[in-house]
This record gives sequence, C-alpha cells and structure tokens, in this order.
Amino acid sequence: MFAGFLATVLDQLNTVILGKSMQLRLAMTCLIAKGHLLIEDIPGLGKTVLAHGLGQALGMEYKRLQFTSDLLPGDILGTSIYDTNSGQFNFNAGPVFTQLLLADEINRATPKCQSALLEAMEERKVSVEGETRHLPEPFFVIATQNPIEQQGTFPLPESQLDRFLMRIEMGYASRDAEFELFRGEDRREMLESLQPAITAQELLDLQKQVDQVHAGDAVLEYLYQVLEFTRQSGLFQTGLSTRAGLGLLRAARAWALVHNEDKLLPSDIQAVLPAVTGHRLQPVEGYMSPNQIGERVIESVPVW
Repeated sequence: MFAGFLATVLDQLNTVILGKSMQLRLAMTCLIAKGHLLIEDIPGLGKTVLAHGLGQALGMEYKRLQFTSDLLPGDILGTSIYDTNSGQFNFNAGPVFTQLLLADEINRATPKCQSALLEAMEERKVSVEGETRHLPEPFFVIATQNPIEQQGTFPLPESQLDRFLMRIEMGYASRDAEFELFRGEDRREMLESLQPAITAQELLDLQKQVDQVHAGDAVLEYLYQVLEFTRQSGLFQTGLSTRAGLGLLRAARAWALVHNEDKLLPSDIQAVLPAVTGHRLQPVEGYMSPNQIGERVIESVPVW
C-alpha cells in the first residue's frame, strides 16, 4: 500500500519538479514523520513549486506567507477585530491556520516573527489574546531560507533551527532537466492539473503508522553510536541531543514506511541522517556542507 502511495505521488510530482526525486522523498518523509521542513537555497530553484506541488498531490489545504522585515506576529497568527454591530471582538485567523503552510524566506523576518511561527510549529496551537486555538491536522510547515550571506536576512539561531526535523537543499537542475524546463510549459500552471492521491484522513492514518515500524535493539544501538560519535569525536561544537536522536529515529521510521518496510534498518537511518543532522551540527574547524557532515558520520560509525 505505502509503496503504491509513494509511487503515485512521486509520479505526479516528478512531472513538475524534474530531477529532484531525493528531495521529494525526503519532503514526504518529513511530512509523514509529523515534522517540519526547512529548505535553504538561492531563489529560483523550485522551493515554492515543491511546496505547492506537495500540497496539491496530497490534497492538503495550502497557503503561502511571504516573510518580510515589516511582518508582524499578528500577520501570521491572526488578530481579533471589534465588530461595532455586535459589540464583540471577532477573531480573524491568520495564514498559519492551514494544513500546509509555505513560510517563504523565513529569515527575512525579524526574530519576533520567526518565534511566533516556530512556537506554533512546536505546540501545534496558538494563544491569541488569552485564548488557545488549535491548528488543523495534519499541519506541516515548509520554510524556505535564503543563504545567510545574502543581504536583509536574520539568521535562525540553533534553538530555532532545531524545530525543523529536516533541512534540505534543492540545488541546480541537471542539464537534461533544465533543457526540459526550457522546452516545457510553465511549472506553476502544471501544478493546477495535479490530482490528490490521498485524503487528509488517510494521511493522518499514515502518520500514526510510523511508530509501528519495528526498531530492534541492534538498530537502536547503531543509532546510539551515531549520537555518541557526534558528542565524543571532537569534530563538532556540540553533539546531537536526545531530542535530535528521537527525531532521527522517527524520520528513519517514516522513511522505512514510505518504502513499504515494516522494520527499521541501519540504511534507513543513513538515508535521512544528512537531512536531520546537517543543521544541528557545527564543525569545530573549517566548513562542511550538511551532506558532508552526514557522510562523515556515516563513514565513521560502523553498522555492526
């Protein structure tokens, strides 16, 4: 069932987003693991198309919010407006009240606005003027971030980066994919033709199946050794936390699930490790990309 679901969704998305199968698989894995996704790359590489396409293919309500330096927390969460006719305040829900929110260029907003969104992501509810309001289910945030060296950005601190289960990069398209984009029709127009391959309730049921993927003691020992390597090797400023380890485990289980596996293997952990750990580990010396960080950890920790 799950392999068929994955194939159907990927077949649709691959007609719109060319040559990015791994990024699509990781995005779907992050959603099924009930995490949130950060995409960091320069503008114009398909980040928005990926988010919109995923919403279309999965039948999720989709909203996009462009982050700017003058954005206010109320523009994200919503505000109460006084109705002179009824003499009461009526709450106008902000764009965060949706199933899939694209937070575009999140690091162009002030830290106060970033915190408002990240709190909603963590709690899956918001408090506005003393009243708690729950967000829809499923709830998935895809945030895009421009490279920090670009002007007008407010980098996310480590504690807020940790709210994202995964971080990926889109990267430039291959030669063949770019030629196909030049020849083909507009990708945004093609998005409208995508048909939902699953309902919101089926997606929720799928998310509940993640914890049922069996993880044996040997695999959990491998996971522990991965965490210990990041803490004891001296390569990183700080090692992975227990929460990061739990996130890695859940992401690996989701990866196994969407590939129609009922038990966890070390290869599942390795598949998601760069996306889960790359934004959580800072090298002590020099620069390593998230993929290089993941590869270094995988090479250094024996499977058995």
